[in-house]
Amino acid sequence: MKNEFIVNIIHRPEMMPEYAAKANGGKGNEVIAESLDIFLFQQEVAHKNGLKTTIQITYASLFNDEIVKIAKEHHAKYGDEIALSLLGLPCKEFKEKYKTEDFCIWMFSKETKRQIIDDCFELFFQKFGFYPASTGSYYLDAYCINYIKEKYPMVICAVATCWEEGIKAYHTCNNSWYTFIDGGPWAPWIPSKINSHIPAHSKEDDSGIVAIPHLSRDLIACFDGNGSNFGTHPQNVIRGMIYYDNKYPYLYNLIDEYRHLAKYNNGRSYNMMFVGPGWLNKLGRWEANYELLKKSYEDGMAYYGMLKKEGKLIDMTMEEYAKYYRSRVEYDEPECALWKDILYGSNKQYFWYYDPFMRLCLDFNQGGAMIDFRPYAAKLNWEVGIGTEHIYDASYPYLIQANYRAGYFTHYAGEGTVKSAKIIHNNQVVDLCLTRTLAKYEKVGENVLIKTNPVTVKFDDGLSVNIVSSFLFYKGEGKIEITREIANDIGEETVTIEEYFTGAFGVNEYQTDMSKISLFVDEEKIQYAYLDRKIAHQTAGVVKAIIPDVNTLLEMGGDNDEGEVKEGYAFSPIYRLALRKTLKKGCLKTWLKVKKAN
Repeated sequence: MKNEFIVNIIHRPEMMPEYAAKANGGKGNEVIAESLDIFLFQQEVAHKNGLKTTIQITYASLFNDEIVKIAKEHHAKYGDEIALSLLGLPCKEFKEKYKTEDFCIWMFSKETKRQIIDDCFELFFQKFGFYPASTGSYYLDAYCINYIKEKYPMVICAVATCWEEGIKAYHTCNNSWYTFIDGGPWAPWIPSKINSHIPAHSKEDDSGIVAIPHLSRDLIACFDGNGSNFGTHPQNVIRGMIYYDNKYPYLYNLIDEYRHLAKYNNGRSYNMMFVGPGWLNKLGRWEANYELLKKSYEDGMAYYGMLKKEGKLIDMTMEEYAKYYRSRVEYDEPECALWKDILYGSNKQYFWYYDPFMRLCLDFNQGGAMIDFRPYAAKLNWEVGIGTEHIYDASYPYLIQANYRAGYFTHYAGEGTVKSAKIIHNNQVVDLCLTRTLAKYEKVGENVLIKTNPVTVKFDDGLSVNIVSSFLFYKGEGKIEITREIANDIGEETVTIEEYFTGAFGVNEYQTDMSKISLFVDEEKIQYAYLDRKIAHQTAGVVKAIIPDVNTLLEMGGDNDEGEVKEGYAFSPIYRLALRKTLKKGCLKTWLKVKKAN
C-alpha cells in the first residue's frame, strides 16, 4: 500500500486575539488591523506554496465584513474551506450578551453551551448562506459534539482535543491555564457519543464526526515536559527555544517523524498546523522578534510545499480529510506510533497505542515498561462544565501515569504506577525498568506486535540472563499478550519471572479514596483498606482488580504458576497484580485485559 501523508493547514482570523490584545495594551482598532494583516500573511504564504487551507471563522470574526469577504474570495479562488471555530468567543458582542469572561465552550453549562453553539452557527449561516462542514475548539466534550451533530448534521469534522494539555501545561503556565484535557488521542479518531476522548467502537457509538487534534506534538518531549513547546506549529518551536542562528531543524524532523508513522498505520499518516494571529504578534513573542516569527512560518510552509511538489504530501481541508478518514479506517483499527527522541538525539524510544479499549505508552528506556494506561473500555461518561461534577477538568483518568504518580523510580520504599517484569534469582530481584533497549514493530495478521532487542540481566553470582519482551495487541479485543523469553542458555540454573501491574487511578498527582477497589486471586478477595495485605496462590488462574471509581475491570492471566494481589497503604496508595513462573528456559506468557466493570 502506498504511504499517504495528509496535512491540514488551519487558520483562524481572530479579531481580538488574547496575546495581541494584551501586547498592544488593548487598543481595539490596532489589534483588529494587525490581526487581519497577519491572517492575510498566513493565507498568502500557504497559497504561495500551493497549499489549501481551512479558514476557521471565529465568533468575533463573524462581525467583521472584511474577514467574511476574504474567506469567500479564498474559498472561490483556492478551494479553501470556510469553517466555524468555537475558539475566539471573547469580543464586545459576546461579553455583552453572555455577561462572562469565560471563553472555553466545554466549561459552560449545558444550557449555555447550546445557546452559544446556536448563536455561532446561525450567525455563520447569515454571513455565508450555508452551515459549516467542520468546527472545533481546544476541546469539544461529547455533549457539545452530540448537540452539534443533532442540530447541524452537515458537520463531519472537528478539532476536539489538545494532546496532553493537562497538569504539566497548568504548572508551566504559572498554575493559571485551566485547560485540563489530558488522556486523549494524538491523532485523528472518531469520538464515542459517551466521551469524546474515546474512539467509537461501532456505528451505534459513533458521534458522527471525525475528530482531529489541536496540534501535532512530539510524542516524547510533550509527554515528558511542557507540550506547549513541542509541536508542528513553528511558533511553538520558537517558544521552546529549539533553534539556533534562526534555524530550526527540529521542526522539519518533527514533521518527518509524523510522516514516518505511515509505517505503523497501514500507510496512513497525518499532520496539522493550527495557528491564530496572536502567535505572529508584530511586537514579537518570548525573546523572538517578529522577523523570526514570520520567517519560521514562511519556512514551515515552504517545507510542506516542497513535500507536496515531491509527491510526499497531500494537502486537504478538514471536510476533505473527514471523508478520507472514513474511507480508510475501521472502528477497531488501532493508532500506533513507535516514536524516537528527535529533540535530544538520544536512543530513547516510546511506543504509543490507542483503540476503543485503551490508550497506553511503553518506554523502552525502561525495558518496555508501561508508563501510561487509560481504560477507554470503561466508557466513562465524564461530563464537564458548570453544573457537572467536573467543571473544568475534562481529562480521561489513568490507571498508570508515571509522571503524575511515579513510575519505577521512587524516593521511598513504596512503588509508583508502572507495568513491568522482575527477574528473580537466589533471592536477588532485578526489574526490567533498570534496563535499556529498543523495539521493532511488526504486523501479525490484524494484530500489532512490538518486540524488544534482548536485554541482559546480571546477578551477583555471575549468572547473566538475556530477556526478550514481546507485546502482542489483539485487534478489537482489549487484550495484550506479553511474553518474557529467556534468550540464552542458563544451564541448570533457574530464574523466576514476575509480570506485574502496579496501578492507581485519577487525573492528577493526588490519589482519592481507594477503598472501593476489590482485588482477587481467582475467587479470593481483598477489599481495599490500606492495610498492606496480600493474597498469593501457588496455582493461580486469574488475578484482577475492580476499580469502581473509573468503572474498570482489569485482569491478568497466562501460563504462570503463582498469582498475587496486594493492596497498598496510606503513604503508598497503589494496588498490585502479579503473576510468576520459575523456569530454566522458555518464557512466561501472560495477558492483560481491560473491560467495563459493570
